[in-house]
Amino acid sequence: MFCSLCGSPNAEGKQKCARCGAALQPSAAPSPAGAPPGFPPVYSGSAETSGKAIASLICGILFFVFPSALAAVILGHLSLSEIRKSGGRIVGQGLATAGLVLGYIGLAAIPFILIVAAIAIPNLLRARMAANEASAVGSLRVINTAEISYNSIYGNGFAPSLETLGGGGGAESCDHAQLIDSVLGGGMKNGYGFAYAGSAAVAAAGKDCTTPGVSGYSVTADPITRGTTGQRGFYTDQTAVIRVEPNGTATTDSSPLN
Repeated sequence: MFCSLCGSPNAEGKQKCARCGAALQPSAAPSPAGAPPGFPPVYSGSAETSGKAIASLICGILFFVFPSALAAVILGHLSLSEIRKSGGRIVGQGLATAGLVLGYIGLAAIPFILIVAAIAIPNLLRARMAANEASAVGSLRVINTAEISYNSIYGNGFAPSLETLGGGGGAESCDHAQLIDSVLGGGMKNGYGFAYAGSAAVAAAGKDCTTPGVSGYSVTADPITRGTTGQRGFYTDQTAVIRVEPNGTATTDSSPLN
């Protein structure tokens, strides 16, 4: 055994160089007698834990996050192969095995996860559509109530637009009555778009109004993406009756909502 620092020869098994006192690095022992060609030498130094084995275990623990399970299996097999060929220089077989087991469990669970997703996702979509439709009906009722309040407060007939019923910042006024929230006043809310139309203008603008109101109005509410954000269309006007169309835009001829 030679010292890597000063090059002096030392007896096998020595821990420090007899000449300079530097720590001696143990060398790999020769392959066992009769071992087949390519048999790895037996390593007598300190062993190193396989990074692939650690990564396999971590991915295995997170097997429910695709594609962690697949990564755990691949890294586990690579680690075990690396450990077998290292002749004791690399350890971590238990970590790699645990990662493999968890990885295979994750792969086996994928079909069940897909089945659950196939059942749950359509139900969640239907629930979301139903909630958006209920919100659209509620918004039309809010608009009808706001119209009555607007005419009562300002004597300007019905509001000429949704923006007039809504609010911009500042104090309430005939032009920004703040009777509905600003989101609804912008014409979109919870997956539905609201189209407002006024009929003939009243003779003159009401109290503190720069724009005359209208004698009648209509509002249609349609899903922004039919079949995804909602399915049914809704309609209302100054009669305050809400009408519904199952698969299209509602009109005055659509059935009243029960």
